[in-house]
Amino acid sequence: MLKRIDLTGNPNLGVYMAVTDEIAIVPLNLPTIMENSIKEALNVEVIRSSISGSNLIGALSVGNSKGLIVSPYIFDKEIEALESAGINVAKIPDKYTAVGNIIALNDSGAIATPLLSDASVEIIESMLELKVERFSIANSNIIGSLSIVTNKGALLHPKTSTEEIERVEKVFKVQADIGTVGRGIPLVGACSIANSSGAIVAENTTGPEMARIEESLGFLEK
Repeated sequence: MLKRIDLTGNPNLGVYMAVTDEIAIVPLNLPTIMENSIKEALNVEVIRSSISGSNLIGALSVGNSKGLIVSPYIFDKEIEALESAGINVAKIPDKYTAVGNIIALNDSGAIATPLLSDASVEIIESMLELKVERFSIANSNIIGSLSIVTNKGALLHPKTSTEEIERVEKVFKVQADIGTVGRGIPLVGACSIANSSGAIVAENTTGPEMARIEESLGFLEK
């Protein structure tokens, strides 16, 4: 299911929420009506939390069905709360805090900024049981902000090259395409959340953009 949501006028849904096929981790103060929309569209359990005392859950974490990779500055009490909800949590040792911005992944593979350390790559591969490839797309290192990736498909920044699309498809083992959200916003990962069941995008996302998202993420019946 595809839905449009207005996050109090803020299009950056992917910055504030992290999603897998089973769960959506959302800010503590998310309105109940939005929580219900997330449950309906994505068929997930919604977990309220903070990371490092911040509401920027999607920027500070990224995960798949095996677990969640988080900012090195997450508080111990936040890890305990997430683990009590049944989520495996691992911190990376890098100086980079916005792991959700610099890493994109699904259950088959991960792409991370070339700046990510070997130590962090080892933790991600061990926790999430996948292979991490380090490369940029569209001349940028913020891979997570430039892409929507699920176990069924991927939508990428419109300036992603054909060669990069092919490389992305090989890593994630899904078909990928380019597009925008929110009436021309190229940071598709920052302005949407998605899993194998559905996607939620900024409220002013156009019909043609919705159609491209639906096709790219594998929601069209074949």
